[in-house]
Amino acid sequence: MKKINFTSVCKKTFALAATILLFTSTGCSKKNKATEEAAVYKPEYEEACKLLKGKFRVGMECAYAPFNWTQSSTKIASDGWEAVPIFGTPDYAFGYDVMFSKMIADEMGLKLEVHKVQWSSIVLGMKSGDYDMIIAGMIYSQDRDKTLDFTRAYYNRDNVMVIKTGSPLAAATTLADFTGCKATTQINTNWSLYVEQIPEVKIIPYPETTAEVVMQVAMGAVDCAVLDYPTGYSATLSNPDVSIVRFKKGNGFVTPEGASEACSVAVDEGNLVIRDAVAKAMDAIGWDQAKMDTYMDLAIKTQPLSN
Repeated sequence: MKKINFTSVCKKTFALAATILLFTSTGCSKKNKATEEAAVYKPEYEEACKLLKGKFRVGMECAYAPFNWTQSSTKIASDGWEAVPIFGTPDYAFGYDVMFSKMIADEMGLKLEVHKVQWSSIVLGMKSGDYDMIIAGMIYSQDRDKTLDFTRAYYNRDNVMVIKTGSPLAAATTLADFTGCKATTQINTNWSLYVEQIPEVKIIPYPETTAEVVMQVAMGAVDCAVLDYPTGYSATLSNPDVSIVRFKKGNGFVTPEGASEACSVAVDEGNLVIRDAVAKAMDAIGWDQAKMDTYMDLAIKTQPLSN
């Protein structure tokens, strides 16, 4: 039987182990370096990016076209844009809110993550930590400001009446022309303050989504509904049974005290590091009224007719 040279075997084993250790540590070193390089943010966003842990997590309905909607693929009718995955689902989201969120996330060096949530629980979802901000056409108000903090406007809206096509109300020019009407709007929104401005209004219970609001008008369950112009106009593109009435300045709604027409990014109260970082990113990409109009027009043109 051949005699085994244990000294030689041990030397070879030690050499092999040292080689593996050197290779492994070199590989890890390169991996760690790459990870560190990927985590380098612009100085003005670094503190917020660390808190956000590399993700720009946003809550929205994904059912509020043209601000946001759900679709089954990434494809949209515009070069340079794709719908983004909805977290935890096989579906995708697109719309004005998604485009805005993607541009801000890119500016900050973060990965956009869209969370689909019902409007009635959208604040609760953020406060529970499911996502870090709300970008969903939410209007600033003094009441909301008690529990949330807001950026400046990322969209400035005006409000319209949605009516059934062929209704005598199509000739209306003032809010007084809607006296005594049955009216509705979406639940838990500032639009309720505008419904209450209709003289002698008969308020019908408010539905969960704007799609349900439009359907009530189309079916004749209500005489009119209050929505913002982009949402109301988009509804007319997908549903020929509804039309809109847009008042001239001074003939329609009055912005209530403590409310506004500014759609803003909302974060949890006191989360000023993230709020201020988003605000800086808005300034950095030159977010202004011209961009608001451009991207809202694109959202209206690309929305699926089923939304």
